[in-house]
Amino acid sequence: MAKPASRYVCQSCGAVTAKWAGRCESCGAWNTIAEEPTEARVTPASIPGRKLTFAHLSGTASAPARCPTGIGELDRVLGSGLVPGSAVLIGGDPGIGKSTLLLQAAAAMGRDGTRVLYISGEEAIEQIRLRAGRLGLSGAPIALAATINLRDIMASLEQEKSAALVVIDSIQTMWLEGLDSAPGTVAQVRACSFELIRLAKSRGFPLVLVGHVTKEGALAGPRVLEHMVDAVLYFEGDRGHQFRILRAVKNRFGAIDEIGVFEMTERGLAEVPNPSALFLAERRGNVAGSAVFAGIEGTRPVLVEVQALLAVNPGGPLRRSVVGWDTGRLAMLLAVLESRCGLRVAGSDVYLNVAGGLRVTEPAADLAVAAAIASAASEQPTHPGAVYFGEIGLSGEVRQVAHAEARLKEAHKLGFDAVWLPRRVGRGNRPLLAPEGMRLMEIGHLSDLVSEFVRRE
Repeated sequence: MAKPASRYVCQSCGAVTAKWAGRCESCGAWNTIAEEPTEARVTPASIPGRKLTFAHLSGTASAPARCPTGIGELDRVLGSGLVPGSAVLIGGDPGIGKSTLLLQAAAAMGRDGTRVLYISGEEAIEQIRLRAGRLGLSGAPIALAATINLRDIMASLEQEKSAALVVIDSIQTMWLEGLDSAPGTVAQVRACSFELIRLAKSRGFPLVLVGHVTKEGALAGPRVLEHMVDAVLYFEGDRGHQFRILRAVKNRFGAIDEIGVFEMTERGLAEVPNPSALFLAERRGNVAGSAVFAGIEGTRPVLVEVQALLAVNPGGPLRRSVVGWDTGRLAMLLAVLESRCGLRVAGSDVYLNVAGGLRVTEPAADLAVAAAIASAASEQPTHPGAVYFGEIGLSGEVRQVAHAEARLKEAHKLGFDAVWLPRRVGRGNRPLLAPEGMRLMEIGHLSDLVSEFVRRE
């Protein structure tokens, strides 16, 4: 009997090679290539197809129906709730709160009389019951099951008539008979996900898959998994920190980069409806090296504190330590401050931190970071009632950013009375509608901001 053909697949990115290698050429990971049997292929000519019926673009379309989860911050990230027949992938570090959040959402939906199924491949039913008891959810009407056999799961789901939510925790533990590979491999994750998503769309129930992440923070398994699902959510934050950020990086039914903010308590994850006030609760306005950034996360304006510290380097390599922001962008901003504005930072170690555990990605944070660094370098605190936002170019110009009025309203709501922002130039720019009593400090170049701190020394 002929030996079945095999191939070598990277368990990190899913790249296929003809022979084994110690390092994957696609993603650069070491010792991730494993041998897998070649899947049987069906030639297109062996099974005849049927003619498609094409529709016109001008037809009517209605918005998809929504199933609220009962947790407002989760519904915000999803885009007002779960869509029937959709597949959602949630990833995050171990212990960050993925299972806790989904158990709370399943309990909230179950109390409304809907049937919710929670299938775990990592925990036994007794362990889930113990966690539910700690969260005060012992009496929640949730149907529990503990298995990794996908065939058993599929057979059970096909008999369900009115499931409102199905949770699979986690997709890396699922195992499909017929594939000669272990659970968690690329072939198993891809095949199990395809079968579950196909059944969810045919039966019309929302499917939530919990995914593991690699040490780099990316979702483990093949990249095609993120393309198969309708939404990808990431849990951000540190297990030693009380705040948790749920961010949508892909959503076919809502906005991307939308965030939901939670606080980890003894009773599980508690919603934070006003994250700006929480992020600034412990801020001290009279400390040098601190500036408040008025940012936009998805559709929500959020104020966070940016902290900078400059320490004289006695000799050796300079340190550039960043938490919550891009290291490369900090290096660029330091070069602009020194070359275009004359601020001496070359001989100092620079430490930058976005307080509260939020990771800021938008370029509008440039001006707030520059204000924090200039404040730390001059040892002059920023104005306690001022916020900053604006993008900085390589020549030092301060560029405009979107949603300026929403940032102003959020800052005014929290008691701030001054805003440093880009100067509005050009014919198409209408005047900003600033709240009453708020001073707008419009600047065109970064040197205008640095000179304010130098003048006060």
